[in-house]
Amino acid sequence: MKGLLTQAWKAWHRHSRWMAWNLFLAFIPLALSYWLFRRASKSRSVLWWVGFLVFVAFLPNAPYLLTDIIHLIGAVRAGYSIWIVTLVLIPQHLFAILAGFEAYVLSLINLTHYLRQQGLSKFILLAELITHALCAVGIYLGRFIRFNSWDLVTQPDNVIETVLNDLTAKRPVLVMAITFVVLVVFYWLMKQVTLGLMLRWSQKRSGSTASG
Repeated sequence: MKGLLTQAWKAWHRHSRWMAWNLFLAFIPLALSYWLFRRASKSRSVLWWVGFLVFVAFLPNAPYLLTDIIHLIGAVRAGYSIWIVTLVLIPQHLFAILAGFEAYVLSLINLTHYLRQQGLSKFILLAELITHALCAVGIYLGRFIRFNSWDLVTQPDNVIETVLNDLTAKRPVLVMAITFVVLVVFYWLMKQVTLGLMLRWSQKRSGSTASG
């Protein structure tokens, strides 16, 4: 039993380090989305635009965690016992993937809230689709070319050249297109669940306030 617990701890610790880093990157755009799109002030200063550019650059890190399913597959194939795979690795990886994607969903919900507040509701669907498309490109660059968000600042010419070259090649475009479809489907599903939970929470709070 002790040996099994030791093995479980080592398996959890081995994967938790990169998960923590990826989740940190995923929550940067989420935090920025609250500052950019949920604050009372409607002014768009230079600082606001800088924050918006950072938001756009880091946003692909949130849905990027969907691709970390390959690490779960690798972990399952690594020879761990069925108990460790079932009770440690699968819950650990699924939590990271869902948490990262939920950060993406909440970030876009905040963006659509801002557009609605600005009287731009008719552009919400277009903004969502453009965001999915940009994130599909970003995920491809991160997973296959191994670019990071800060490479947009440190080596923008290399990033732009790579994007232009890959957008003219069939395989990268196919990968991006599939990623785009996956993002659209998963975003729509999780958005409905998230909005439903937010509505229920709001109603519960309103009921508690009324009864108080």
